[in-house]
Amino acid sequence: MAEIKIQVCYALPESTSLLELTLPLGSTIKQAIDGSGVLLSFPEIDLSVQKVGIFGKLKPLEAVLHDGDRIEIYRALQADPMESRRRRAKHKT
Repeated sequence: MAEIKIQVCYALPESTSLLELTLPLGSTIKQAIDGSGVLLSFPEIDLSVQKVGIFGKLKPLEAVLHDGDRIEIYRALQADPMESRRRRAKHKT
């Protein structure tokens, strides 16, 4: 049976978890996340709320993976990027 090698990435402010897996060809993002064990290591991950992607592009959990893909599990932003930019600009003047 053909296999693919992929990575599952979850980043926190203080650390990053990057897990490598070998899966059967035709596996989905959801199957990879479940098989990686990342949900056991980080119980705060809620895939019904959090978005996922491959190399920075949002994808559904049902998306089929390709060899070399890196799945990223995204967290909610800590601060509004526009508000942060305004604060930095205000401090520069």
